[in-house]
Amino acid sequence: MAKEKVILAYSGGLDTTAIIPWLKENYDYDVVCCCIDVGQGNELDGLEERAKLSGATKLYIEDIVDDFVDNYVIPCVQADAVYENKYLLGTSMARPGIAKRLVEIARKEGATAICHGATGKGNDQVRFELAIKALAPDLKIIAPWRCTDTWKMQSREDEIEYCKQHGIDLPFSADNSYSRDRNLWHISHEGLELEDPANEPNYDHLLVLGVTPQKAPDEAEYVSLSFEKGKPVAINGVKKKASDIIRDLNALGGKHGIGIVDIVENRVVGMKSRGVYETPGGTILMEAHRQLEELILDRDTFAYKKGVSAKFADIVYEGKWFTPLREALQAFIESTEEQVTGEVKFKLYKGNIIKAGTTSPYSLYSESIASFTTGDLYDHHDAEGFINLFGLSLKVRALKKLEREGK
Repeated sequence: MAKEKVILAYSGGLDTTAIIPWLKENYDYDVVCCCIDVGQGNELDGLEERAKLSGATKLYIEDIVDDFVDNYVIPCVQADAVYENKYLLGTSMARPGIAKRLVEIARKEGATAICHGATGKGNDQVRFELAIKALAPDLKIIAPWRCTDTWKMQSREDEIEYCKQHGIDLPFSADNSYSRDRNLWHISHEGLELEDPANEPNYDHLLVLGVTPQKAPDEAEYVSLSFEKGKPVAINGVKKKASDIIRDLNALGGKHGIGIVDIVENRVVGMKSRGVYETPGGTILMEAHRQLEELILDRDTFAYKKGVSAKFADIVYEGKWFTPLREALQAFIESTEEQVTGEVKFKLYKGNIIKAGTTSPYSLYSESIASFTTGDLYDHHDAEGFINLFGLSLKVRALKKLEREGK
């Protein structure tokens, strides 16, 4: 009789390698490993050999970079979704796409369970599991770090020893570094000195995608981005797909010290955590999109969208991508983007994105109205009546107060 299969979200790192023999020992499953490539830049060579050596029956390496960018990143850019005013959702956006592909492979393989290596204190366990529940409610979910009766390993040393006991002697290092998550959009850093918010980050040791503003070039660099319906379509006049535009912007942003954020954020599970995020290209892209929107969106839509942006960010952060509310809000956002077409120019200088001119055929800016000289559409005398009505409630309130005071 064939064994049941489990799909393991596999990175090739120590944690998920140790999970392979643990799954076989505690569940007697055939383990199918899935490495989902969202642009993390890890060396994928040799991954298959490592998975097989560790006892997996099969390994999938799935490149979903363009799916990740087109169907998760760009909607968040259009939404201007930023969690707690700082975090550009790099890890949060990737999780639903990864989970969706894990479910697709589970269906293809006829698996009965999906296993992930997310910790019991973090956000990712919530994101993975909500997505799996929404897409495949019949599949069992295994989270080793929450299985405290059978998962006894508490350190990298424990995991290395466990692997050796199971005949897996791989060149893993026992030294603890930052806990990192990387994809095309960003890289996050947690741990070491960052665990104490009183400590300044050791940026020389920490940064991967760029440099600090102090080490950036002393000369500014001009860049232009072109958008169609809120989506980036060209950089410096050269048409490219969105993922390639992000790659170019990452190089530019990293060079000029852009997109480094040190944040203490509120996790879904209720605790505060401190981390440093590098999002060089994403920071530029989001800012350029905002510059274009402020030229095009009318006042009421612009104001209302701020609330939608914050709610959309919360939904993505909390792992609620596959929900009716996210779909409905995205439909609203896409309708606001119909005319968000144009070109944004800016210069990058020591961590700053400095405006250098924005143009759009749908601009609502009228020089003849906005200038200090009188235009045909605006009569200065009209402002007096407007102010009288606009301030009527204030005046009535003040008059009533005087009456009460007998003046």
